[in-house]
Amino acid sequence: MLAKLTSKNQITIPKAIMKLLPQADYFDVELRDGVVTMRPAQISTKGTEAIRAKLSRLGLTEESVAKAVRWARKNK
Repeated sequence: MLAKLTSKNQITIPKAIMKLLPQADYFDVELRDGVVTMRPAQISTKGTEAIRAKLSRLGLTEESVAKAVRWARKNK
């Protein structure tokens, strides 16, 4: 099947192909040996929520993290 590249570098994936793919809002796109591949990707915020919960349990604040980042950058 053909898919046309628009002036905004967008490609519409043919409906027949989309029907065969699992439901996905994001795709992992890769160029290898001149071939573009797309794989459905799942984006989850559960990891972020777990990290925030652990930071809270440890008593760390946004300022604590910012201070640690400044320290790490200064001491490279």
